[in-house]
Amino acid sequence: MSILTGTGLAKSYGIQDVFEGIDLSIAHGEKVALVGSNGEGKTTLLHILTGLEEPTHGTVTRMRNVRIGYLPQQAEEGGSETPWELCGAVYGELKEMQARLRHLETLLADPNAGDAALERYGRLMEAFEHAGGYAYEVEMRSVLNGLGFDEVHMHRPMDQLSGGQRTRVQLARLLLEKPNILVLDEPTNHLDLEAVEWLEGYLQAWPEALIVVSHDRYFLDKVVSKIWDLAFGRLEVYHGNYSHYVAQRADRMARRLVEWKAQQEVIARTEDYVRRYKAGQLSRQAKGRQKRLDRMERLERPRQARTMHLRIESDLRSGELVLVTRDLVVGYDAPLLSVPDLELRRLHRVALIGRNGSGKTTLLKTVLGQIPPLAGEAKLGASLKIGYLSQSRESLDPEHTIADEVMRAKEMELGPARDLMARFLFTGDDVFKRISTLSGGERCRVALAKLTLAEPNYLVLDEPTNQLDIASREVLEEVLQDFIGTVLFVSHDRYLINALATQVWAIEGDRMRVCKGDYQEYLAQRQKEQAAAREQAEQEKRADRQRRQEKHARAREHQETGHTLQDVEEDIAYLEREIKRIGAALVKASTEQDLDRAQALGVEYSKVESELEQRIAEWTTMGEAGG
Repeated sequence: MSILTGTGLAKSYGIQDVFEGIDLSIAHGEKVALVGSNGEGKTTLLHILTGLEEPTHGTVTRMRNVRIGYLPQQAEEGGSETPWELCGAVYGELKEMQARLRHLETLLADPNAGDAALERYGRLMEAFEHAGGYAYEVEMRSVLNGLGFDEVHMHRPMDQLSGGQRTRVQLARLLLEKPNILVLDEPTNHLDLEAVEWLEGYLQAWPEALIVVSHDRYFLDKVVSKIWDLAFGRLEVYHGNYSHYVAQRADRMARRLVEWKAQQEVIARTEDYVRRYKAGQLSRQAKGRQKRLDRMERLERPRQARTMHLRIESDLRSGELVLVTRDLVVGYDAPLLSVPDLELRRLHRVALIGRNGSGKTTLLKTVLGQIPPLAGEAKLGASLKIGYLSQSRESLDPEHTIADEVMRAKEMELGPARDLMARFLFTGDDVFKRISTLSGGERCRVALAKLTLAEPNYLVLDEPTNQLDIASREVLEEVLQDFIGTVLFVSHDRYLINALATQVWAIEGDRMRVCKGDYQEYLAQRQKEQAAAREQAEQEKRADRQRRQEKHARAREHQETGHTLQDVEEDIAYLEREIKRIGAALVKASTEQDLDRAQALGVEYSKVESELEQRIAEWTTMGEAGG
């Protein structure tokens, strides 16, 4: 049953028609990707479906009381609240119950409180547990950890966070709110590879409906089961994940082209017949054919979206050894990363991956000589022509036009420069747009155009697919596969990594793993280690059970002998150690996405914390009474 339906949707801004005649629907629990080239109107369609904009024509019908959660591309302005506080606001009712429980616990420490307080406490505790009260902080921590927030950043005011971090907080809050329809516009833009993988797993288990816009093909393969393809103002529906969609679209386009060509042949033959016989003995038949031709529903020629035409060529062969590092430490004021001794050889293609802030860009700038190493050395090989694409596209002057940038990269007349820019989809007056007015995807295309003019044999690319649409990513991927040179690239685009990398350098915490194999071999290594970690976790669980048994034995002993002040002090010391141990295990379980263990640990943490507060209250009472 559909929980949201769009019928005959159209949107225009003045004389510009964005799309028209769109029919769509989404059922409960269905996961849909909205794909299409940049500028086709994907965000506009999301705004209409969520009620942020009205369609020019058509209607959107939403099931009664349906809750829609929307994540825009751009973050909201930050305030003084922290991510922890903003996410905690989702659980207002549970937090109120928790506060009432804490108040009742102080009453229970009073021997004159009576059975009424105990009964109220029991009823409230049962309701709290039933509503998931012991699990909500675990869930908050798990989601924030999964999206890349450590304990420090969870409690930092929003106005001290970057735009990308604020967007991730909005995403975390939406996931915790659990709307009936979750609408995400480019949710992976501000996520590193680890966080993208976490979000994939979370959304695979998401029980509600999902509509997502993303250029991450690997992500779409893992998460969605239906594709809405928005192109040339129309929307078409495909069933299956992204890879299935690509195959179905190719088949559909090929079939339509055959049908269109067949119809064109029929039209040509009929028009020729009419032209030859309209005034002769067969004029009657000619007029009949002309009428049939006039009534014929003409097929539209299948159209393909324009794509970049990119070539990266060099006539200079580099030396066999392109890069060597020895005892290298990179960073600015303080060490950020100690690098194992590396050797990069000609024609190798290395993917450098790791969490945001782990030192990937710093390492690239160090091996290029843009910043000095803190220790050790990085040596470049002989006969290198380096093409560097920075993550921020900082080589582009915001005051220049596109034409200025291209003609500054290589001396040429405007005519040849226009030809080059057209290959990167800049035509007409577009070439005179200032860099400051361009979108992120347009800036990337300008930077790539300049890169081709450098004729490099060694490419150093920092997030080359950032803000490129899927079609442009596919073009870049093909070009890099055919590039006769060496490539060192930072990316969290796993489709690109999987297709391109012959080695993986993975920054994991404060160390770097060098996998002299492709991305699949790297994943196999990591999965083997994770299996060993899970076995270790099982051993820890068994140890946890043993400790709990010992704790219960101590409790029974105290009940039999009566508590002394020393007994209570020993209990407090023990419970404080337990709080510390469970907290560390909780962080580890959240990081490893072991949600079942994290939830169990959260319940245990809350109960131990409650017991500790009772023991402290008991210790205070006994101390005041003279022990």
